[in-house]
Amino acid sequence: MIEGTGAKLNHVAIIMDGNGRWANERAHRRVWGHVRGSSVVSNIVEEADDLGLKALTLYAFSTENWSRPLTEVKTLFSLLKKFLKKERARILKNKIRFKVIGDIDKLPEETKKLIVDLEDETKTFEGLKLTFAFGYGGRDEIAKAVNKFIAENPGQPITQDAICANMMAPEIGDVDLLIRTGGDQRISNFLLWQSAYAELFFTPTKWPDFTREEFKKIVVDVLARERRFGNVAATDSLSESLSIAEKNKKELEELQTRSH
Repeated sequence: MIEGTGAKLNHVAIIMDGNGRWANERAHRRVWGHVRGSSVVSNIVEEADDLGLKALTLYAFSTENWSRPLTEVKTLFSLLKKFLKKERARILKNKIRFKVIGDIDKLPEETKKLIVDLEDETKTFEGLKLTFAFGYGGRDEIAKAVNKFIAENPGQPITQDAICANMMAPEIGDVDLLIRTGGDQRISNFLLWQSAYAELFFTPTKWPDFTREEFKKIVVDVLARERRFGNVAATDSLSESLSIAEKNKKELEELQTRSH
């Protein structure tokens, strides 16, 4: 966790957008933008680790991205495989805990094995939690979490805590800061549940031009924000705000009881 005068940040999530448009502006095919953008990932992961973040989640491929041209989809598959092979040693060296959330069934068998093996090798690591969202959709994740709970606890009421516990990666916790590159200002079905109280930052910089210096500046700027989580004063976390709310409700109930 890193702290500033205002916010405290544990978990940063990034929508890596703008690859195709970056390539088109240079009279190249869209896939060239993805290739160039893939080289940025390592620098941002390294900067997140240097900044002392606890979790970094990157939106690599959404459920909606299946509608893109097949050549582009296959390029994204290939780039994921290349990243896993290239960065494996660094991930192990830095004790980074790696995980992929989403539907990876359609990935090539070799790539799936690389994912499973790296997840297994790093599952006990206590460094940065690096999560790739691939074949991922936020609504789909919530639906699966609810269905999983119902299947395992028939007839039991569903609570917020239960949904959190049944998410694809409950250990990463809520998102404190959600960044989207490329200029668009929407969250595109990304970590919908986890981003309920996230600070949002939209940069016009397209992903291939996104640097670790800009990433650090965004983090520093957001650290100066006052996060209240529904309170009137700055609060460290959503759980703290909820705790205060429960205490206030109990005190109000006691006052109402005494008044009767």
